[in-house]
Amino acid sequence: MTKPLSDRGAAALEFALVVPILLTLVIGIIEFGRAYNIQTTLSNAARDGVRVMALQNDVDAAKSAATASAIGLGIPESDVEVTPANCAPEDSTPTATVTVTYPFEMLSGFLPMGDFTLTGTGSMRCNG
Repeated sequence: MTKPLSDRGAAALEFALVVPILLTLVIGIIEFGRAYNIQTTLSNAARDGVRVMALQNDVDAAKSAATASAIGLGIPESDVEVTPANCAPEDSTPTATVTVTYPFEMLSGFLPMGDFTLTGTGSMRCNG
C-alpha cells in the first residue's frame, strides 16, 4: 500500500492566495468610506456657505462660512466659488450657488486609481 498524501501546507497556500483579494477589498472599503465622508462634508460646507450668501449677500462671509464648516479638511477660500457676486432682489439671477472643491488623495497608494477632485455644491434662492 502507498502512504496517503499529507495536507500539510495547504492552509498556508490557500491563505497566500486569498490575502491579496481580501486586502484589496478592505483597502477599497476604507478609501471609499473616506471619500464618501469628505464628499458629505463638502456638500454640507457648500450648503452652509450658500445659506450665508443668500441671506447676507456677502461673498466673503459665504466663503468664510464654507471653509469654517469643512472642519478638518483645511480648505482655502480660493477653493470656494460663489455665484453670483451680488444676490440682490433686482439681480437677474435669483439663485445663489456655492461650489467647494477638494483634491482627494488616496491614503494607501495601493489601488490602481489616481487622485481626483471632489466637489460639493449648494444652491439657494436669494433673500431666503
